[in-house]
Amino acid sequence: MDEVQPRVELLKELQQDLARKYQLHGVKIQDIWRSLGKRKRMEAVTAGAAKGEVLKTRKDRSMGNVYKVMPEWNLQDLTEPGSDHLLDLLEHRATTSLCEQYREGPKGALGDGESIMESMRVNNLRHINPFKYCFTMFMDDKSYGMSYQVSDLNAYRETMAALSPAVKAGACVPQSTGELVLERQTYLLQCLNIVVEDILDIGSTTRLKESVPKKPNDAGATALSKLSINCSTEKLSLEDLIAHAVDQASSLEEYVNLCRTEPTFLAHVANSWFFSRPELIPDERGRRLPVFSDKYISISVFQAMHDAVLGAAVWGYLHRLLQSFAEASDDKISRTLILQEVSNLCHFEYDRARKLLKRYVQISPAGGNYFKRVSGAYDDGIPRVTMQVQPEALMRENPQLHFILHLCKPEADLNRVTNWIKKLDDLQQSRPMELNNSGFDAFCDLAAIASFIQTFPTPLPLPRTNHKKGQRHTYVTKLKALRAEIDSLKTDIDLSASAVPIDNLLEPGMADATLNRLNQFIIDKTGSSLGFLYQDLGDDCLSELQNQCQERNNVEKEKQKENSPENVTTVPEPLPILSPIVETPGPALVVEQRRQKNKTRPPHSSIYSIDPKANVPTQPEAAEIPAPPITVKRSVFDIFSTLFSNSEARGSISWTAFRSAMTALNFSTKSGAGSAYTFSPPEGFGVRKSLTVHQPHQARIEGYRLLFLSSRLRRVYGWNLRSFEVAE
Repeated sequence: MDEVQPRVELLKELQQDLARKYQLHGVKIQDIWRSLGKRKRMEAVTAGAAKGEVLKTRKDRSMGNVYKVMPEWNLQDLTEPGSDHLLDLLEHRATTSLCEQYREGPKGALGDGESIMESMRVNNLRHINPFKYCFTMFMDDKSYGMSYQVSDLNAYRETMAALSPAVKAGACVPQSTGELVLERQTYLLQCLNIVVEDILDIGSTTRLKESVPKKPNDAGATALSKLSINCSTEKLSLEDLIAHAVDQASSLEEYVNLCRTEPTFLAHVANSWFFSRPELIPDERGRRLPVFSDKYISISVFQAMHDAVLGAAVWGYLHRLLQSFAEASDDKISRTLILQEVSNLCHFEYDRARKLLKRYVQISPAGGNYFKRVSGAYDDGIPRVTMQVQPEALMRENPQLHFILHLCKPEADLNRVTNWIKKLDDLQQSRPMELNNSGFDAFCDLAAIASFIQTFPTPLPLPRTNHKKGQRHTYVTKLKALRAEIDSLKTDIDLSASAVPIDNLLEPGMADATLNRLNQFIIDKTGSSLGFLYQDLGDDCLSELQNQCQERNNVEKEKQKENSPENVTTVPEPLPILSPIVETPGPALVVEQRRQKNKTRPPHSSIYSIDPKANVPTQPEAAEIPAPPITVKRSVFDIFSTLFSNSEARGSISWTAFRSAMTALNFSTKSGAGSAYTFSPPEGFGVRKSLTVHQPHQARIEGYRLLFLSSRLRRVYGWNLRSFEVAE
């Protein structure tokens, strides 16, 4: 048996996906399609085609051999007003099995088998590979599309004689023919799966529309555009470091909250993960894994939400560790243990951010040519992708890509990392990085943790990462175990009823239905919700760390007491105190323990909850008493009006205009690594908290970025549309 098996598996998944979509949306698709004129029909058919190219007629040869394989997929037949040609194709492919489609086409037309054989006779269609002594079976659903090879010509003749009934029925054909049949079915099913999504998008009247924002008039903003930016890399005080961790944790918590409450934000995040899958990268032989199946949408939503919660939990725990470190100012033993835990966690977060950046770089137009997927190899369940070039080789040709590729590789020397980030920051001013917005966000996250590590105050040197130094079970060890446990569930989740196609999340109630299903799925599998799994881990590990610090201090006090002059004796030195060995409970018991713990929880939800109806406990950073409106100029008022607009099409603002508006409020600005800018309020301002924001990739704040920034300002300073008024 040869490598046709993955193709058949993909083919079956595509047919199942189409059948599911037709069952859910069939009537709606028919109504929409019949209401469309020729122009809109052409828009739907060409929207998802490679380069927007589709056969013009059945005989169109401009696309090479396409007309020989799938001539019925042409604009003339598909888009003719009043024609149900596309609907007939859709119904046939969605409601019949692959075997039935092989034997017969829609409304009595030739099946896929005879269509290919006729094209071979009439159009001289041939497969490039002769597949010597190979044959393919189309007998039944179980063995459909399976190919086999025999050793020589005599064996082939004997096999064909034994299978003569199947050969005569056309159910056993040379593999060179069978491959063409499978290609025809695959291409047609892919086209139909895609066009269904585009028809639903064109015809939806209830979907939240993410229209391209219009640029507002930035007159008035340019007067304040020449800001005095203080770019500094000096060491931070412990107080400033804690504030930085709080700000980053708050930002990531708001990210989770927006995924939970804003369908447009969730759709953006899901799309980013879906189109950055490592399966899209060709392996050493140029092959890509099956990537068109709807199951990858469910997996992408799962991974996106899991990663969002994980990131927020890491920075939340990092803040708690630093707070504990500050409180143990006179306790050298505790500070040593806590600082080691901080080091372990910082390096974990650095590696997580690095891998996320690599995910987007390896699929980008600029970086994609320098990566290959290793066939059959996986790292923690994710296809392994390796870099095929040394970054130094690109230093002269493409300095920017040279530095980006360096950041994708593991690097122990963070001084070099921060230097590469600084170089990229400098280049970014004249030439924006060749990354999409999500890739640039990943770069900013990497810069955030790298600069955080580098700015540790001099009196508090960050020790090297160590998962054994004195600690029984570190947070990072347990964090990795929990991440692996949750990640192992991703292939079992099915969110197709509400999240397929991805833009269906923009339909009323679909985002909530998706997150409800995901939340309940994780509870059923693990015994607790995603948010509480990570929140409980932080609570338990911090409590265990505090107990360990106390034990160490008690042991040290006993040693000092024993070594005092009045207690010196000749008795042998006592054996060291060992921690009791605790038997690790099995997976089933752990799940049951979590379920029991859930029964005793207070009514509120986890701060990392993904449940759209969750009662998340708030930790207000802004004053709870509404402040009087801030009087500003019209140009500044317009900026904040755009930011806090409640309309679906929120518009956009330039980065310069936003900085200008913050300066007009007397906020000071300080730049950092990764295009980060920290805005600090003036003396006497109601909230004494700074806000760190990354300059957007193309210097405009729009779409999901506008939504995220307005949410951050609301969370930190309590601002909304009523917080500003125009000066008379």
